[in-house]
Amino acid sequence: MPSVFICHASEDKDAIARPLAAALLEEHIEVWFDEFSMRVGDSLREAIDRGLAQSDFGIVIVSPAFFAKRWPQRELNGLVAREMAGTRRLVLPVWHDADRDLILRHSPPLADIVAAQSSAGLTAVVTQLLRTIRQVESPLVIARDHLAELGVETPSVTDDWWLDITELKQSIFASPDCTQRWIFPLPFAPESNSLQRGLNVASTALQLDWCDEAEERGLCQLTDPDELHSFLRAAPGMMDIVRQSPGTLAMYAPQLTLPEFDDGLEDVFDALLSPDRDDAYEMPGYGGWDTSDGKRPVCGELIAWRHPTFGHLTNRHLGYSFVNSHDGRYSRRSHSAFTCLVWLLSDRSQWLPDRIKVPLLDGIGSRGLWMMDLDDIKNPLPAAMFKHNRKGFKATRTVRSGAEALIAAALNELRIAEPAATIANRFLERGFIDAWYAEQEAIQVARRRR
Repeated sequence: MPSVFICHASEDKDAIARPLAAALLEEHIEVWFDEFSMRVGDSLREAIDRGLAQSDFGIVIVSPAFFAKRWPQRELNGLVAREMAGTRRLVLPVWHDADRDLILRHSPPLADIVAAQSSAGLTAVVTQLLRTIRQVESPLVIARDHLAELGVETPSVTDDWWLDITELKQSIFASPDCTQRWIFPLPFAPESNSLQRGLNVASTALQLDWCDEAEERGLCQLTDPDELHSFLRAAPGMMDIVRQSPGTLAMYAPQLTLPEFDDGLEDVFDALLSPDRDDAYEMPGYGGWDTSDGKRPVCGELIAWRHPTFGHLTNRHLGYSFVNSHDGRYSRRSHSAFTCLVWLLSDRSQWLPDRIKVPLLDGIGSRGLWMMDLDDIKNPLPAAMFKHNRKGFKATRTVRSGAEALIAAALNELRIAEPAATIANRFLERGFIDAWYAEQEAIQVARRRR
């Protein structure tokens, strides 16, 4: 982190020097200040000389008392000597109870340097100083220090690991394309200074760790909310990121938007209900929104579960969104519609309230999504459905065996140990096959009308 030496007269210590030193420390700037930096037994001259030689900048509190003392002027001379030998400005003046005439009488060169004014208040002084101080701060050093504050160990900034992280920031995070799940927007886009670049590098490193863990654990819209909350709170820095991007979190884990599962996220999800929040909407599909009144939904699809009427979205839209939601950058899809349907029919989904589960089952079934996602069309179930019309289809023993085989594969993917035959019975009893035929018949009618 950058370091500063505060050059001041003792008379200005209480009014400006000590508060300024404390404020800069809070901004993660290393400060050489006699009260903080010296210990009993230290040589005053040697300690000051070391601070003058090693600090990145010298903040000079220019005041009537400053010009009345020889020691602070000696420190200024040391800073000026370093500045003359180097290529950048080191002296950062802060005028305290001083005007240009006073400074011109004592040090014309010092009067020529743009200075902060203590009369503007401590916050303004710190802001002005940081604009210059942080220009020399390496983004990698900022990233390393931020990760260290979060308890994350990293290699030296000269290690190639940082180069890899920076390259990934430019590739995966600069333009997400729905191929990587559990990543979030970086804190700053576009970056405008070293601090923002550094914090984006740190965010990249953090996110790479937690997205790998999330994928390994299979965290998605089917995961128990308790497990998700445990994950969010265990990953360093993650709660800060998800609170900054609640729409992206809702994309990956819509269950957390429900009031019974929103612990610690209530305020950001409530704010997301506003119809003006662009980050609550998916990328419009080919047919646009499917709402009960034919109008634009009263909230975005990503937060619809939190709305008492689902934003007026139909069950068909909710079912499709549950499986395939995306906004062109981030994607919810982790399993096929058929696998999601099997999960909804299993006991593993018991934590999901019926007010959500029932519309999802209806939406996935009425739209025939599950059939579109079946890869094994030679299986007896889809084979019989394609071969026969609604009246000719029979749920024979062979067809049931085919359904059980498909369901067993989905259960294995979900790591669920329930009997496939039990889920197959629920599947057949709920009329999903009849709903698919109805959907196909409606498509044929629509085509004939064109």
